Amino acid sequence: MKDKLIIFDTTLRDGEQSPGASMTRDEKVRIAKALERLRVDVIEAGFPAASEGDFEAVQAVANSIENSTVCGLARALDNDIDRAGEALKGANSRRIHTFIATSPIHMQQKLKMSPEQVIEYAVKAVKRARQYTDDVEFSPEDAGRSEEDFLCRILEAVIDAGATTLNIPDTVGYSVPHEFGATIAHLIERIPNSDKAIFSVHCHNDLGLAVANSLSAVINGARQVECTINGLGERAGNAALEEVVMAIKTRHDVFPCETSLDTREIVTCSKLVSSITGFPVQPNKAIVGANAFAHESGIHQDGVLKNRETYEIMKAEDVGWAANRMVLGKHSGRNAFKSRMNELGFQFSSEEELNDAFVRFKQLADKKHEIFDEDLQALISEVSTDNDEENVKLVALKVCSETGETPCATVTIRIGQDEKTGSATGGGAVDASLKAIEALVKTGATLELYSVNNITTGTDAQGEVTVRLDKAGRIVNGLGADTDIVIASAKAYINAVNKLQSQDFRQHPQSGDV
Repeated sequence: MKDKLIIFDTTLRDGEQSPGASMTRDEKVRIAKALERLRVDVIEAGFPAASEGDFEAVQAVANSIENSTVCGLARALDNDIDRAGEALKGANSRRIHTFIATSPIHMQQKLKMSPEQVIEYAVKAVKRARQYTDDVEFSPEDAGRSEEDFLCRILEAVIDAGATTLNIPDTVGYSVPHEFGATIAHLIERIPNSDKAIFSVHCHNDLGLAVANSLSAVINGARQVECTINGLGERAGNAALEEVVMAIKTRHDVFPCETSLDTREIVTCSKLVSSITGFPVQPNKAIVGANAFAHESGIHQDGVLKNRETYEIMKAEDVGWAANRMVLGKHSGRNAFKSRMNELGFQFSSEEELNDAFVRFKQLADKKHEIFDEDLQALISEVSTDNDEENVKLVALKVCSETGETPCATVTIRIGQDEKTGSATGGGAVDASLKAIEALVKTGATLELYSVNNITTGTDAQGEVTVRLDKAGRIVNGLGADTDIVIASAKAYINAVNKLQSQDFRQHPQSGDV
């Protein structure tokens, strides 16, 4: 029997720290349910003390998930730990993950604390967390640049205090595989009570080594890997869950452990996270990229036709590609629509919500002959963001663009209960439309990113537009989809405007003084 490798997904916490990737409470619940279908062992739902909105999101996830353990992050502070304990109260299985920095530069420059004080805070935090749950995880932040002797001291102390999982984070992505693997092996060997805890790793991808470092740690004794869907995360991201899991599964001859994940759910989960966050997956991304199982070279095509294993080390079906081909159309009924939506992880809260979504589906079906799962994912995102809490809504849009003339746009939007109409010219139809909207809403934000991706193939495919706005350091992503790319752009901009106007400003989980 091989050891069990615990998969700890932090898409909803560390993944959300990507600039513009903040998620609503309902979006977090949808992703959490998709992770549960994927059979992820632990879902880190957020940082409850960061804001009231994040507290409510973690609470909602805890109350919605039945089989996976739900985890909340907390600094080594009493209030943080108490908020996490309260948010997780409704979970069938709960974990509190507390952390404090241990590298010399962090202790001296950020915390202004001595090593002895750091150990004291860590032990106190673990003991307090144990009042809420027996499942407590401790992380020495920036362990990759911490002194090994000090790591041994603090980890031994927190195990004695009741920590059951020790997570070793390469917080700034500084480590290289042989070095990081050796660190894990040394800690397990040197810490007298190491057998009383599971060793975990959390690697960042600043040097493109997050997955390699994680796998090296597994070979050297780590039995939990913290990762995210699509490698989402702050800066260059985290270790990609799909890459770690499929490496373990494909190279079972190398790794002395196995996961319990249903890998057929990987692609669906990837597309959901991409749709909600507005972060597209690059075509050549391993496992979940559009070209991951594509072959254009004649030599490769010939080999695959003769024997798939000549150029493919995995089956596309094993990660969910083949299972993602159900097609709906204009003649599909409500039951088929509702059933497929449920399979994609979206539960309608009322008949009114179902009716609204079905009307949108029929409208899309009039524009497109075939509706794929990717279209439904985009429709779900539209339904979940277009609700009564949205202050600004698109009513009408008219554009004029012809050769030799300056493009212009006239837009009508509803702000609260009032309708406003404005016009603008621009370098193109999209530019004119966004300028017309901005003239009405007057956010004063800077457009940092404008990105267009086709959701499916064909000239009638929906275009998915992502815009990123920055206002005084607050960064939000807006997402919009439509068969008309100009309308999709307007939807995306308005979606971002509504997020900017939201009062729920999510504080960075590691901001503030300890």
